[in-house]
Amino acid sequence: MSTKINSIIKSALPLGVMSTSWLEKHGISRAEQGKYVKSGWLTRMTTGIYRFSNEEPTLFGALASYEKQMNGVYRIGASSALALHGVSHYIAIGKPVCHVFTPQNHRLPTWLTSLEWDRTLKEFSTNVFDGSIGVTQIEHEGLTLQVSSPELAIMECMLLAPEYYNLMDVYYLMEMLTALRAGVVTKLLEQCSSFKVKRLFLYMADKSKYTWFNRLDLTNVTLGSGPRSLAKGGVKDSKYNLIVPRELAEYE
Repeated sequence: MSTKINSIIKSALPLGVMSTSWLEKHGISRAEQGKYVKSGWLTRMTTGIYRFSNEEPTLFGALASYEKQMNGVYRIGASSALALHGVSHYIAIGKPVCHVFTPQNHRLPTWLTSLEWDRTLKEFSTNVFDGSIGVTQIEHEGLTLQVSSPELAIMECMLLAPEYYNLMDVYYLMEMLTALRAGVVTKLLEQCSSFKVKRLFLYMADKSKYTWFNRLDLTNVTLGSGPRSLAKGGVKDSKYNLIVPRELAEYE
């Protein structure tokens, strides 16, 4: 028995979880899983999910395990992704929030969304971005995480604004993105299905006067018609047909 558990310890991800099926694939039957629980090696977190009894899994560890063991699809996005890229406007107070994006046909499993983690999980299921562009891998604390690139992450912030993000905070983040890749931005704008996101991104990028903005190819980028209001009593920007908060319009 000790040989098997030592093999699992070597194969499992740091601060991750283990599914029943993954344990079975590594030679530990369901009956043996129960024995390891009784002997104190494993702790059952919920149906079909275990952890080592001497470890407290993190959300990042659980997400990495979900992908590796269960072929799960996810990406850490928006401001959470930017923070992993070293771009942050916020000073975390209390328990940090992790924004996770999933396709509408591939939501996170209940065990991931219902268990308590070191970070508050906020899942956003959307097909506004098709997920084929702007997703990268980051090595973090011994884990390989699926993370939105800075180009995609800032657009995700705009998608969630103004409900989840103040537009001024989003613009402060945009001000830090001095080296976005024009080619990646162009492709994201082409395949993004939200006119609000595309107009707001172009408005903020234009306002920031970055050199990469002038290299964008907008030939195949559609922006829709009619005004889009993002603030009551705001200021209209005629170029992008957006109504934005006065504070943002007047910010220099």
